[in-house]
Amino acid sequence: MKLGKFSFGTGDRFSHQGEAQLRAIMKANKSGLDISPVWNKSNREHTYVHTHPGDVRIEADEAVAKLGYKGKYFVDADHINLSNVAAFVNSSDFFTLDVASFIGKESKEAEVNEFVSSSQKYIGNLMIQGIERPIVVTEELLHQIAAKFLAATQQAADIYNFLVKKKGKGNFITEVSMDEVETPQTPVELLFILKMLADKGVPAQTIAPKFTGRFNKGVDYTGDVDQFAKEFEEDVLVIDFAIKEFGLPEELKLSIHSGSDKFSIYPVMALVIKKYDKGLHVKTAGTTWLEEVIGLAIAGDDALVAAKYIYEHSIGRKDELCAPYADVIDIDDTKLPSVEEVNSWTGEKYANTLRHIPGHPDYNPNFRQLIHVAYKVAAEMGKNYADLLEKYSEVIGSCVEENIYDRHLKRLFNL
Repeated sequence: MKLGKFSFGTGDRFSHQGEAQLRAIMKANKSGLDISPVWNKSNREHTYVHTHPGDVRIEADEAVAKLGYKGKYFVDADHINLSNVAAFVNSSDFFTLDVASFIGKESKEAEVNEFVSSSQKYIGNLMIQGIERPIVVTEELLHQIAAKFLAATQQAADIYNFLVKKKGKGNFITEVSMDEVETPQTPVELLFILKMLADKGVPAQTIAPKFTGRFNKGVDYTGDVDQFAKEFEEDVLVIDFAIKEFGLPEELKLSIHSGSDKFSIYPVMALVIKKYDKGLHVKTAGTTWLEEVIGLAIAGDDALVAAKYIYEHSIGRKDELCAPYADVIDIDDTKLPSVEEVNSWTGEKYANTLRHIPGHPDYNPNFRQLIHVAYKVAAEMGKNYADLLEKYSEVIGSCVEENIYDRHLKRLFNL
């Protein structure tokens, strides 16, 4: 099973927007692209919303059938590990192996020494085509990288081998994720992480490293765009080298877990993948949930009341809601509006405050980040929230489609 050159991961926490998401991708594909949709949902999201992995498969299959989509599509078990992967086996064909928590965990000295020994040929000035300066590799560096990443790659191998037993080799897409950590992985670290995965027989088709800068949920990239551009380009070239050197799948490409809406770096990625004719996977899971709330605000009446309820019942629980996302949330409490102020807003004011349009006078990234993690509040509304999604499906679906196509796909692929 092969993922294809371009793929776009869309989360849908409440499983109502599959058609709107697919319409956006099909619209982009009319320009000659072949972007594969990947519906993703994490175990945490299933727990909060009280859904099951099979629900995502049902949603994807129904959207594909309804719209007559003929291309490849996938269902991603997002950010899974050995403790929860079993529940996703039957319904998923894409698995994001989250091994970030194993970075830095101790490995046996014999395993570290074995890796260093197997990497002796790379010691010295390693030239990688396209990178101007050689990568300086020392035995000490190899020991440091092995000590830091061997346990994480072994965890990836353990999950992958479990999946092979359950689904059969070649019957699913493997992504390795190391992005939700504080410290970025350098291109040279990525190179040897890929060697470790190859050594352990993990045929990753996408890899999600942590880059320099902040990838906060729901808002734009915070950091040095030029530094990101340099790292991204070097990572693309490192992957190209690793495919040939280590025998990894030719489909292997970078996966960007954007946390939604990293608009300032989209042009950088677009330029690099075009320059080298490479693929890309972008995962922007929270975007759809935010557009649901925007759609409710625009719809007005009882829908606007619900949007305001979500804010009122999230601001008092901010610490609780943000805790699982501590590494990817940065909210300035002093810039959050009061509940009284929000309750006085029109639907248009609420939508403009939440919608990610940089430069808009109403846009508030602190408000947006809080709503991003507040889907647990909506989940607790139960049938009342689901009924509103049905009642106002047309306006919400329009928001979802417009956002994915106009703000994401057009930027990523210069449409």
